[in-house]
Amino acid sequence: MPLQAARSLAQWFIRPLSEPERSFWRVVTACFLAAVILWLLNALNKTYTTRIGYPLQWHYDEARFIPVRPLPTLVEVQVTGRGWKLLRNTLGLDIRPAEVIVRRPLGSGAIAGSTLRPGLVGAMESLQLNAVLTDTVYFEFDQLVTRQLPLRLSPAANGAALPYAARFEPAVVTFRGPATTLNALPNYYQVHLPKAPAGRSDGTIIVPIGGPALVETDVQQVQVKLQPRAVRTRKLLVTPTLHNVPADTALRLQPAQVAVTVEYFPEDSARLSLEQVQVFADYRQLRHQDSTVQLLFRPLPYTVRGARIGGASTAKVLPAPARDAD
Repeated sequence: MPLQAARSLAQWFIRPLSEPERSFWRVVTACFLAAVILWLLNALNKTYTTRIGYPLQWHYDEARFIPVRPLPTLVEVQVTGRGWKLLRNTLGLDIRPAEVIVRRPLGSGAIAGSTLRPGLVGAMESLQLNAVLTDTVYFEFDQLVTRQLPLRLSPAANGAALPYAARFEPAVVTFRGPATTLNALPNYYQVHLPKAPAGRSDGTIIVPIGGPALVETDVQQVQVKLQPRAVRTRKLLVTPTLHNVPADTALRLQPAQVAVTVEYFPEDSARLSLEQVQVFADYRQLRHQDSTVQLLFRPLPYTVRGARIGGASTAKVLPAPARDAD
């Protein structure tokens, strides 16, 4: 008897799936969709208080300044409004951003979240601003400058000079970007040869320019023609310097001098300035586990085609010896 009851119940569920009664499920589906739509319309007509990210639009003199880190695009706020408006803001549909005007953008700065309130109120439509939840909006700008630099071939990955003289077309490239970045470049720009460069029938190869971050160039690639050249070598001892040492801290580098090998073309011998070959270390890059720091070259003179630090390329940072009292 229980088995017969279970069979009858199963037949009652399966019967609508038979060919003559498929329209039954179409009606059920339509009713379900209608109920969902009505529920959604009713929910979107209600008023809610919630936290959202509202878009910002920055205004500054783009011909003179450039942000050196991404500007914040959203500010966290608490608002009250109908579901339709909140949904439109979430989807980013027809939203008027709040304007942020930076009149003196040079350097680092910050804007208190409370000062954004008038712009937010003016930009919001059908939304009531309850509170600005972002305490501070930070920005950093640099002056936008243009600099023209001649090109030269970069050394190998280990610092050795490549035995080629390169002729570039164009020979000079215009760089446009943050003043701090461009002013830190030497009086030339190094071009790296790719492992498998594209070539032309006249013997020239095509090399991409690249460039530092946030820097644009007037050309994306140059033609390079290589000519074999002899390379001369000079060895010298250089005293490295330690930069960015905390105030009232006396430190020294060990070894006090490092052997450096420089390479140059014979025709540059008369103009070679070995005193301009300088090595330094940045204390901010100190590896605390072994108190060592990486040794680096300052921008090398144009006549130096390659430079390498002999032995280990690191130095140990030690306290400076105390001076005897008079």
